[in-house]
Amino acid sequence: MASLVVVGTQWGDEGKGKIVDMLASQAHLVVRYQGGNNAGHTVVVGGEVFKLHLVPAGILYPQVTCVIGNGVVVDPQVLLDEIAQLEAKGVSVKSLRISEKTQVIMPYHRLLDRLEEESRSDKERIGTTGRGIGPCYVDKVARTGIRMIDLVDPQALKERLEAFLPAKNKLLTQVYGQPPLELEAILAEYRVYGERLRAFVADTSVLVAAAIREGRNVLFEGANGTLLDIDHGTYPFVTSSSPTAGGAATGSGIGPTVIDKVVGVAKAYTTRVGQGPFPTELFDEVGDRIRERGKEYGTTTGRPRRCGWLDAVILRYAVRVNGLSSLALMHLDTLEGLPTVKICTAYRYRGQILQEFPASLKVFQECEPVYAELPGWPEGTTQVAGFEGLPAQARAYVRRIGELIGAGVGIVSVGRERSQTLVLEEPFGK
Repeated sequence: MASLVVVGTQWGDEGKGKIVDMLASQAHLVVRYQGGNNAGHTVVVGGEVFKLHLVPAGILYPQVTCVIGNGVVVDPQVLLDEIAQLEAKGVSVKSLRISEKTQVIMPYHRLLDRLEEESRSDKERIGTTGRGIGPCYVDKVARTGIRMIDLVDPQALKERLEAFLPAKNKLLTQVYGQPPLELEAILAEYRVYGERLRAFVADTSVLVAAAIREGRNVLFEGANGTLLDIDHGTYPFVTSSSPTAGGAATGSGIGPTVIDKVVGVAKAYTTRVGQGPFPTELFDEVGDRIRERGKEYGTTTGRPRRCGWLDAVILRYAVRVNGLSSLALMHLDTLEGLPTVKICTAYRYRGQILQEFPASLKVFQECEPVYAELPGWPEGTTQVAGFEGLPAQARAYVRRIGELIGAGVGIVSVGRERSQTLVLEEPFGK
């Protein structure tokens, strides 16, 4: 039995949902530990597509308890809509639990998110999804947030809103020239949400700790990716939380010593959404081919993703800051049919070779990729039953990645379906 963290190792969108869904079959608890509905995990089972934004990807297994941890920010309307969509497809959500310490996204968070982004110049825009994630985390740090425990208590909700809404309205009216939000209208709306969500709210730290103490398999699900981490990402083009493995402890209410393994998830190439440097980005027909074959459009926003060759510098960085035990390599099938494939092994900056990921955005902006070129492989990888069934060139590509990043590849995905997954090493050790 083990406690296992699944993290994204690039700029998000790596395919974590599929890996969490697959590993959840062996888990007793799946815990989402950060982020909000700015993230999206897609799971495909039997041809049916499930798009999850807040509910953990283990929800498709009725025996698994799914936890939304205290590190998450929750838009209650979005969560209720997601619950309704799952139930309409015959998926039970009776096992869902929400931490009483989870922060709640309020109407002014969404409004301020949009207004703040619009006020920035094109160069300064972050590329936010406009769903109120950042402003909600700002209020959390400023100690002016509303938590789930407040949402389900009508009197506490009223008191918190009365205390903090005037300052939000002052900002909206005097800085952005917007009409003020009405206290009673927000109360009427959010009291309904609290009533409908009350049965799911619990002290989830106790649930998770008990499961670990009893020797059960616990799976911690991260959203976004390492390079979007507020501390370790490509700041300021980052999210507002800690998607790295360290966030699993603070975002779930458990200690780091109970985490046994960390599985990183990466695409066989690299993608990015929004602004910021991207050394291996492709602007040619290969980039377009990867985008179309890989269906590289955002689960949450539908925005087309920027596509480029795999960046091993980034992955080495992710191995270090997450303490990766192994890597799950996704979308290998997307690259099939190309005559050659490339891996960025280092950066060239003003005549110097950089082996490590730079903290300076100015330096990163000027970095040029140093490539290793490998032979491509023919199409047909989606139907193979095991790793040895892959073409020799594909196996060589996978092994080269492991050598370059210093972590073994334990899982290879060759298609969207749950069944199209090759397991070289069982993460839970079975």
